[in-house]
Amino acid sequence: MAMLGWIIGFLSLLGGLAMRQDMPIGGSGALSTMLFLLAVLACPMIWRQNPLGISRGQRITAALILFCCLPSLLLSAA
Repeated sequence: MAMLGWIIGFLSLLGGLAMRQDMPIGGSGALSTMLFLLAVLACPMIWRQNPLGISRGQRITAALILFCCLPSLLLSAA
């Protein structure tokens, strides 16, 4: 599970950095911010001792909310 968190964390971090560099569409600023948030939520190193009282289930729920908000963000940018 930690390996999956590292993979998702690195992919979303690099995707957010690429969106900040290129800015190809109108909503790419908000999209890159969502990707940075997903990178923080997925990083196993940060959440090892359960800081701030945020459990694994709450982090997974927040990540799913970010994934579900993506289509509405892309539709509003078009």
